[in-house]
Amino acid sequence: MGINVSPWQKRIGQVYLDACEYDVTAFKPGNVSIFSEGHGMTVADFRNSAVVSEPMLIDVNFSVGEKIYRAVQASWNKVGCNTNLGIILLCAPMIQAAQDWSKTGSFKAHLQQVLDSTTQQDADWVYRAIRLVSPGGLGQSEEQDVQLAPEVTLTEAMGIACERDRIAWQYVNCFKDVLDFGLKRYHMAFNRWGDVNWAVAVVYIGLLMHIPDSHIERKFGNKYNGLVRTRMTVLDEALSKTERPEQVNQLLHDIDAEFKSLGINPGTTADLTVATLLAVGLDQSLRESNE
Repeated sequence: MGINVSPWQKRIGQVYLDACEYDVTAFKPGNVSIFSEGHGMTVADFRNSAVVSEPMLIDVNFSVGEKIYRAVQASWNKVGCNTNLGIILLCAPMIQAAQDWSKTGSFKAHLQQVLDSTTQQDADWVYRAIRLVSPGGLGQSEEQDVQLAPEVTLTEAMGIACERDRIAWQYVNCFKDVLDFGLKRYHMAFNRWGDVNWAVAVVYIGLLMHIPDSHIERKFGNKYNGLVRTRMTVLDEALSKTERPEQVNQLLHDIDAEFKSLGINPGTTADLTVATLLAVGLDQSLRESNE
């Protein structure tokens, strides 16, 4: 990326970095956070990955697909493990939509335009990113296997994978889980407690309560879907009854320990939570720029 970065691109980059930071400062049971590391990854891994991926994601010279590959490559080279492929897959088209925004039309409309205009070359960049980090079970398909050259656009490839991967599902449903469900949960919780970290936790709990996690299912099938949903329902009910969310801290620790003892890592849900935070920040930034 060139040395000249516009104030708007810097603002977008900071929104992304803030979203990634709240990913580790909020207590999301089963995931890596400042409260509990695990799964062979540390908080430092996630923070370092965010820092090195940000310049790639805001580079206006890169297409969506190249943003994804360059950001994943930078993260992999820095930490040597797959911390943020899902985050980057979700955030790249959202960042592209914000970069393309012309102060007319909604952010969602711009995002749909980005998704509709992805190319076969974008798919090739993303296939390369997936091959680089080799997440378990991702990209293996009888149709459009990532080991082969793509014959479809990136969004078409996501359409093929959407029934088994919730991140891919966002590409063909204009990020419905993020822009419809996640944003409402965030604002509901933030308006109640005025605390971003608790709002993040509420988004994560809500998503995991309603949508089976693709990352868990790739590892275990549907073995733990009922357990995870039950635990999140208990958490959600406990939070709904208190004006002091810190009162559920012990419950969070207990569920986190249980999940990690079983190897349960709701990684896809964490990625969708980061994307929700990015949407919150971009929405605020777009509103302020239009005033």
